[in-house]
Amino acid sequence: MQKHPELPQAFADLGIEVRFLKALQKMQFVEPSEIQLKLIPPAIQGCDILGQARTGTGKTAAFGLPILQKINPAGRLQGICLAPTRELAVQVTAELQRLAEFANLHVAAVYGGQKVATQLHQLGKKPHFVVGTPGRVWDFIQRGALNIADVGYVVLDEVDRMLDIGFREDIRAILGKVTAKHQTIFVSATLDDDIKQLARRYMVNPIEVNVSRDHLTVDDVEQSYVSVEPYDKFRALRLVLKHEKPQFTIVFTNTKHGARKLAKKLHEAGIEATEIHGDLEQRQRDRVMERFRKHQIQVLVATDLAARGIDVSAISHIINYDVPVDSQIYVHRIGRTARMGAKGIAITFITSEQGKELTAVEKLINQQIPRRSVPEFVASAGRPPMERPRSAPLSRYQAPVLSAVGEAPAPSRPKTLGSRFRPKRGRGRL
Repeated sequence: MQKHPELPQAFADLGIEVRFLKALQKMQFVEPSEIQLKLIPPAIQGCDILGQARTGTGKTAAFGLPILQKINPAGRLQGICLAPTRELAVQVTAELQRLAEFANLHVAAVYGGQKVATQLHQLGKKPHFVVGTPGRVWDFIQRGALNIADVGYVVLDEVDRMLDIGFREDIRAILGKVTAKHQTIFVSATLDDDIKQLARRYMVNPIEVNVSRDHLTVDDVEQSYVSVEPYDKFRALRLVLKHEKPQFTIVFTNTKHGARKLAKKLHEAGIEATEIHGDLEQRQRDRVMERFRKHQIQVLVATDLAARGIDVSAISHIINYDVPVDSQIYVHRIGRTARMGAKGIAITFITSEQGKELTAVEKLINQQIPRRSVPEFVASAGRPPMERPRSAPLSRYQAPVLSAVGEAPAPSRPKTLGSRFRPKRGRGRL
């Protein structure tokens, strides 16, 4: 193969063609990541592949490069990729479009939350590769607007999340519509029995490529926790942001309501913060992500599902304002920082009642998470005065007497006059 000194030779050695090497050079890709090193060669050969790698390791380029260079620019739809969320579908589409810039290939995205007519117009332009969420893809198949019978390449990105969300039946229905001989690639952060069972049904002798570390964590992430009571979380967060001075931060909450409330409080405190969650319309979510990618937002408050697909290399800090209900989610969260070898910091707020959750995370990642002290922050002992339970109602025989700390003493039984002061019984006069 002819060498081009100005192009990334390490990718050329894997079998990537010049038209894609030009795109990689423009994207400033120099050395392939571990998943790219191991997945690209068998993908070019046409093998079915089960790829396991943590988030942020370059999985999109790993499956995208070999497939895109095998697509015929003169043909119609030849490849499809399913993704669990709108954000990830948009991100994958944008990455594939950048990779295909010098290859005369059209990549389109279809997902919920956007007008059907707009996406039908995109499909009418006869894309070579379509990326979409399972629900919208299946909808277009049923409408007759998307025919995938003859596609030669099928990718399922973040399969574990798609199954968690509940797309199992849609995935089976979509894969069942691909009747031509095709290559199938699954990529996921984890490969459990459900995924392997799906692979056995829809793959032919798949090669397993696993570059996940045994402890499922990110070596370049500095992890720690802050001991804090629920009522004191916001004060702790403000002090962390004050002293850490993070470049860009994602603050995770477990609920949409929590994300809205926290983003509002941060904004009122003068911190440039915006929330992203499932209740936002797609155009709002796209606008938020565009601002975040352009570094116009310092703090992004996110729920787990909305954060899937966020791939912004400049994220320096992940703050778990709420401990995730599943320790696996913790791994996905902290993977949003330390992208492509960069350093990152992950801080988790732990209340006095969440020791079990912390232990579960430490068992999963096979390491102990150290406690972090935050300047100016001393976790309060017990409940604060404004959240102490109210005293029992005072007896009507007892006047409220305040103690030195401003609390009413517990009510006592009213004194009686005693038997010797009781009036004698007698007949009442008329």
